[in-house]
Amino acid sequence: MDKSTILIVDDDPALLQALPLVLNLRLDGIEVHTTDSALEALKLIREYNYDAVVSDIKMPGMDGLELLEKIGEVRPDIPTLLITGHGEHDLAVRALRGGAYDFIQKPIDRDYLVAALKQRMVQKRTQELIEANAAKDKLLRIISHELKTPLTSLKGMTQLLYRQSTKADSAEVVSMGLEDMERSLHRMEVLVNDLLDTSLIETNMFVLHRKRCDLVEICRNLIDEYTTGTGPSLTFEIPGEPVEVEVDADRIGQVILNLLTNARKYSAKGSPITVTLQQVGYEAIVSVRDAGIGIPVEMQASIFEPFFRVPDVEVQTGSHTGLGLGLYISRKIIERHGGHIDVESEPENGSTFSVVLPLYVDPTKDEVDAAKLSSHTQGVWTIAHR
Repeated sequence: MDKSTILIVDDDPALLQALPLVLNLRLDGIEVHTTDSALEALKLIREYNYDAVVSDIKMPGMDGLELLEKIGEVRPDIPTLLITGHGEHDLAVRALRGGAYDFIQKPIDRDYLVAALKQRMVQKRTQELIEANAAKDKLLRIISHELKTPLTSLKGMTQLLYRQSTKADSAEVVSMGLEDMERSLHRMEVLVNDLLDTSLIETNMFVLHRKRCDLVEICRNLIDEYTTGTGPSLTFEIPGEPVEVEVDADRIGQVILNLLTNARKYSAKGSPITVTLQQVGYEAIVSVRDAGIGIPVEMQASIFEPFFRVPDVEVQTGSHTGLGLGLYISRKIIERHGGHIDVESEPENGSTFSVVLPLYVDPTKDEVDAAKLSSHTQGVWTIAHR
């Protein structure tokens, strides 16, 4: 099991030095992060999924109660314990009403602090195991359903080809059967690849082969391949000069292809799809816009979660709903490139998905700009340059 991580937020240097020592001595397998700023704490909370946050209430700038409110917005599942001054019962009540799971008064009772954190971390881990088990059951149901159709098709085509193999005029039937078999095998390949990518993501074993690339060329090659035989409904708006990024070209292509596939899957046949590439400040933005059925506002945050599929939505003939992993994988790929992926959509008015990536800056030419961009490219996955 991974180490439990705890964040301590306090503007008292002595406390920031003492508490990690106490917790490391009394709790096994933990990692403690510290900061003296609530604003810095928010940055860390967005980056790490902490098992618990311990914060003083009274701090300069943003105080602990404001921090508690912000944590509820960005990481509502992270339990927060607030430190109050002796006798400040009104603040303690406000903390509990604001969502804190507990409070502790100064001077800090170390035994109580350790016990409170241990209890909460056990509860959080238990809930995570329950959710993981539920997700596993859901995954098995989805896999069984999605693999059943192509397997049934393969079985039927195999039987048909066997019966036709002895007939002299069977060439056309055999050809059609082989095409159906190829489509079924491709569908199964996509499902298995999505499952493999998800497994690598969840175990932090996903490897990115990043190198300096022209995003214009990546998009153009991908779209030329994608539009073969699909008609003139797809347009590509690009700048007149290269847009350089440091990325894994195959993985970025995978993301854009997934967005194009979704756009076609959930749009009427022949409906226009527009791909736009632009450079804005220190970022490159690839947008895929369709005129399809759109996504309800209340579901737009959920579409990037694993195995989520918008209910009661029909796809175009020849398309399949899949496992609900494509956007989840796409988001993780873009985030580990230091970027993000956004969606704007209204029901019946289409959707626009935007992939935002940091531009490449040659560190030998502009150290300041390179330092700015490097802060966007930190990740926890393995990065292999070639």
